[in-house]
Amino acid sequence: MADPVVVTVRLVRSFEHKNFKPVVFHGVSLDQTVQEFIQHVKDDITTRAGLPPPFRKYDYDTMKIIHQAFGAKTNELVMSLDDDDLLVLRDGQTLRAAGV
Repeated sequence: MADPVVVTVRLVRSFEHKNFKPVVFHGVSLDQTVQEFIQHVKDDITTRAGLPPPFRKYDYDTMKIIHQAFGAKTNELVMSLDDDDLLVLRDGQTLRAAGV
């Protein structure tokens, strides 16, 4: 088992209004599944202090990698709209297999 990592999740409420909040998760195991991580994020944000209620109550259903180490960063303010087929995290994969 590898060492736990730090993952920043960008909660996006509106692309049109560029309404998003970054949330940092420490001690994330890359061996957990995408479903387990999404559930962990959902459980955490409902009680996280400092996060406005609209972000806590929204039903997030998709996660996408927006930056990979040593890769090019996007110029989009909220997230890249390219390569959805490669960067959207799929059910049934571990975070490591998904490229996190």
